[in-house]
Amino acid sequence: MTATQPAAESSSAPPAWARRPTNLAKAVTAELVGRIVRGEHPPGTPLPPEPALCEAFAVSRTVIREAVKILQEKGLVQVRQGAGTMVTAPAKWNMLDEHVLAASIDQDESLQLLDDLVVTRRLLESDMAHVAARLATQDVVDRLRTLVDQMDELVDDHVTYAEHDRAFHDVIMQASGNRIARGVIRALESQVVNTARYMGRPERAMCIASNRGHRRVYERIAAHDPSGAAEAMFTHITEAWLVRRSAPGDPVRLDR
Repeated sequence: MTATQPAAESSSAPPAWARRPTNLAKAVTAELVGRIVRGEHPPGTPLPPEPALCEAFAVSRTVIREAVKILQEKGLVQVRQGAGTMVTAPAKWNMLDEHVLAASIDQDESLQLLDDLVVTRRLLESDMAHVAARLATQDVVDRLRTLVDQMDELVDDHVTYAEHDRAFHDVIMQASGNRIARGVIRALESQVVNTARYMGRPERAMCIASNRGHRRVYERIAAHDPSGAAEAMFTHITEAWLVRRSAPGDPVRLDR
């Protein structure tokens, strides 16, 4: 070994892609998801051929093929014999996939996607509140009352308030027994709970108004009033989002 070899090795060090500690195929996939959602590879156009992708990411054909397979599972591409790997239309994308949803929200200046998320959430949660009002035990009612009372004392601590807010909704979801609906909501919210576009600017007045909605939901569940609980939850989720929503224009997608 000569004295110049370490320098030569240093100058030809692999690029950042090849040094990623996580699975290379997943790393390449995440980058390609972002490029597709941003429109760098528009729907109806082919992805660059394998050799070009191998060179761009400094990875093997095996890695690229695995990444393309994952993209297929997410609904973003379709492999066509003789035509290559074609980018699909957004209507075919799996919007419950964490990478697709996160990238799509990041590009959504109009907040229509978040409007749709809120519409989905209020539909499912109002139904779960309806069921919870029928099935809630005294323990569930006591837990909801405790959380609402605690949130009244936490309006100046928006981080802890938000934790209690999520716990309040989760108690209701669990009380309903609808594990599928709860799973959908938890999956959706996990992608947006830390984003400014969804959470808005935390303010004392916002927390106070939000907890009024929580208390109305709690009171209807405590009274075992299914219709009232469903209506209170629907109204709470809608009003809380409209207060946080910062995009211009009328959010017509929320109209019912």
